[in-house]
Amino acid sequence: MIMRSGVRKFALAAHLTFAVGWIGTVVAYLVLGVAAAASDDPQTIRSAWIAMELVGWYVIVPLAVTSLLTGLLMAAGTTWGLFRHYWVVCSLALTTFATAVVVLHMPTVSSTADVAREADAAHLQSLESDLAHPGIGLVVLLAILVLNVYKPKGLTPHGQRRQREQRPLSAA
Repeated sequence: MIMRSGVRKFALAAHLTFAVGWIGTVVAYLVLGVAAAASDDPQTIRSAWIAMELVGWYVIVPLAVTSLLTGLLMAAGTTWGLFRHYWVVCSLALTTFATAVVVLHMPTVSSTADVAREADAAHLQSLESDLAHPGIGLVVLLAILVLNVYKPKGLTPHGQRRQREQRPLSAA
């Protein structure tokens, strides 16, 4: 079922808001990770880890999930379809992967934030920095963004079949 124009525009605006918000929040999370890794100040390290936990659970995870859900809605409710074009399938796969990584990684962040709350200054210095997850995550999110802007050509076998099925109808 294809969405009407007004509904489609609203859904697109919501999807873009959640997706771009996710990217921006990952940048902020990455900055907090750099601050925790680069600082010698115990309060900065402690604060950065606590902030990373809060931003992760209360902003990044909800934005990731809503971005995935609104992306599914956009694909299923427009002529692009969910499995007709390779770029949509790749975007869906990458978004699902990124969302799963975020959700599975956050308990580790919470554990580290708990340690940071209780640790003395010497132990805070030894906490592992968390730069790989947000760094790679940002690259993945930017790749998804590029896919969705440029929409490379290429129909999946399902899309080719659907296109063949629709041709006789439009010719009649």
